[in-house]
Amino acid sequence: MPRYDVVVVGAGILGLTSAYYIKKWNPDKSVLVIDKFASAGQGNTAKSEASFRNVFSSKTNFFLADSSVDFYFHLQNDLGYNLGLHKIGYLFLLGETSYRKEINVFREVEKKGVEVEYFEKDDLEKMIPGVVLEFSSEDEEAKRLNLENVVMGVLGKKCGYLDADSLVKFYEESFKKEGGLIQYKTLVTELILEPLEKYCIPGEPFTWQEAKIMGVKTNRGEIRADTVVVAAGAWSNILLDPVGIDARVKPKKRQIFVLKGESLEPLFNIKGFNKERVLPFVAMPTAEIYLRPCIEEKTFWVGCTDELGRKFELEEDPQPEKYFYIYGIRLVLEKYFPHFRNLKPLNAWAGQYTQNSLDANPYIFEEAGVITVTGASGSGILKGDAIGRVAAALYMGEDYAELYGGRKFKVSDLGVDERKAEKEELVL
Repeated sequence: MPRYDVVVVGAGILGLTSAYYIKKWNPDKSVLVIDKFASAGQGNTAKSEASFRNVFSSKTNFFLADSSVDFYFHLQNDLGYNLGLHKIGYLFLLGETSYRKEINVFREVEKKGVEVEYFEKDDLEKMIPGVVLEFSSEDEEAKRLNLENVVMGVLGKKCGYLDADSLVKFYEESFKKEGGLIQYKTLVTELILEPLEKYCIPGEPFTWQEAKIMGVKTNRGEIRADTVVVAAGAWSNILLDPVGIDARVKPKKRQIFVLKGESLEPLFNIKGFNKERVLPFVAMPTAEIYLRPCIEEKTFWVGCTDELGRKFELEEDPQPEKYFYIYGIRLVLEKYFPHFRNLKPLNAWAGQYTQNSLDANPYIFEEAGVITVTGASGSGILKGDAIGRVAAALYMGEDYAELYGGRKFKVSDLGVDERKAEKEELVL
């Protein structure tokens, strides 16, 4: 049976960045990536809104995101690798409640070095034609929908979106150039847990035996490895739970709806937010709804980070819910942005966040021969480069990982026993 120094389970953004840096920094090691899909990034990486930002309250998340975004711009602007980067900004619309809860968070974010700009309600109304930021006390529909008047807008400057396929392709190609191997259409069914010293007793390993993960079983046979990296996103628990390793994450469904129409044209001709002259990614003040433009297609992608009422559940092939848009998103969206009235989604899809509900920072830790890379909580793409570097540093036994730009990051901060990560307050 084949044997490798490292087998990485998962060819999404976290699996590929981890594999790339492990191989790049350990050229003499044999590294194999396996994935059940037919090509790279076809799981939840392909189903994200592919946005990026460095606006995080957690210093940990900020370091991971800020360095990753810098690296992506380096790839596109300095090395000529087109990632489809559009620096359009993130506009957080703050209502009365969110203003009280979050304005100090944004002030603290500024102190970390995040570039933000504040806009008063009156300025926003002048800049965004047709937007509704204040509702009459007699507006019964606004009351029923619990809509809040917008008090202020906060714009994160180093934010925007990119092309997920191009980013994944970069890491896939770079990994292969370093001599890495990839095997698609390979479903991992379980991790192989064996004692270091076998006695051929039925049921081993027992609690008194020293044991570790020796490889993986797949639909194409066993693959042995000295180290297994599980970067399988929402499917991580399926592999880790049976051997008693707690990934500390849960999957939750997320949906995106694509809208297009002539009424949206004014939102693609706006001055004052970015050089693209387009409405930024917008985080709404009510119901956790967001929208982001796709300049290439003149569409808007609309989603909602619904929490209470949305169960934690792994779905092999999650599907968008028609009525979730009609009754969960549309009613609120159209009140603030009448531009979307009478528009029906021309496309929709659903994926899954791999949520760390403790502090919304990633988990990267080693246990019994397995390095677990997970818990991006919907931010895998925008933190992907840094996460891969940290995973590689852990594999190499280093105390610190060097992020792009030279910043040192303590590996154990994303671990379990010595974890040091502030709870994230700005989760989208």
